[in-house]
Amino acid sequence: MQRIIIIGAYSSIAEAAAREYARRGAALFLVGRNQRRLDTLAADLQVRGAAKTAVFSLDVNEIAKHSVMLDAAQAFLGGLDIVLISHGTLPSQTDCDASLDAALHEFTTNGTSTIALVHELALRLKNGSTLAVISSVAGDRGRASNYLYGAAKAAVSAYLSGLGQRLNPNGIHVLTIKPGFVDTPMTSAFKKGVLWAKPEQVARGIVRAVNRRKSVTYLPWFWWPIMTVIKHIPEFAFRRIKL
Repeated sequence: MQRIIIIGAYSSIAEAAAREYARRGAALFLVGRNQRRLDTLAADLQVRGAAKTAVFSLDVNEIAKHSVMLDAAQAFLGGLDIVLISHGTLPSQTDCDASLDAALHEFTTNGTSTIALVHELALRLKNGSTLAVISSVAGDRGRASNYLYGAAKAAVSAYLSGLGQRLNPNGIHVLTIKPGFVDTPMTSAFKKGVLWAKPEQVARGIVRAVNRRKSVTYLPWFWWPIMTVIKHIPEFAFRRIKL
C-alpha cells in the first residue's frame, strides 16, 4: 500500500492523479484550502478504492503551518512513499504589472510556498520516497504574457534540480513535472487547440513518471521538443516574437 500526500488536492490534475492512486488502493492524505471540497474528494476516493483517506485544510502561503500539516500526515500514514505538490494559481500578468503586492503574492503562491514545503519535506523523506512537484513549461523561458508565473516556476524547477542532485545518493527520488496547456477550470477563458491536454492525460503521465523514477517529465511528451526549440532561440530574436 502506497502512502501518499497530495498538496493542492482538488486541482484538476491532482484530483485525477488521486483517482489513479485510489484505484491502486493507496492511502491518501489530502491538503487544500477548502474543507468542504476536501471532504467531498476524500469520500469519492474511498468509493474508488483508497485504503484510507484523511484531509487537512491549509493555505500554503501560511508557511509556519507546513510542519504541523506534515506532522499530521506522517502520523496518519505512518510514513511517506509519495508526495505530490500541485497547488498554484494562474495570475494575470497585467494585474501583477500594476501592483507589486499582487506580484509578490502570486510569486509566493507559485514559487516560495512550494520551495518552503520542499525544504521541510527534504528533512523527512527516507530512502525509496518520491517527491513529485508540478512546475510548468512556463518556467523554461520568460514570456511577456506570463513572466511572473514563469519566474516562480523557474525558481521551483531550479530548486528541484539541485535538491534532486543532493538527495539522489540517499535514494530519494525528486521529479519535476512540466505540463503544457491543460484544460482545467483555471484555463477556462483560454481558446483551446491541438496542444491542449486533459487533466486525466497529465495525471496518467505523472503516475508513469513516478513509477519510472524520472527526474523531469514534460506532459504531454511533445512539450519537450517544443520547449527545446524555444529555449535555444537567441534572446535578441526572442524579444521580437509574440508568444
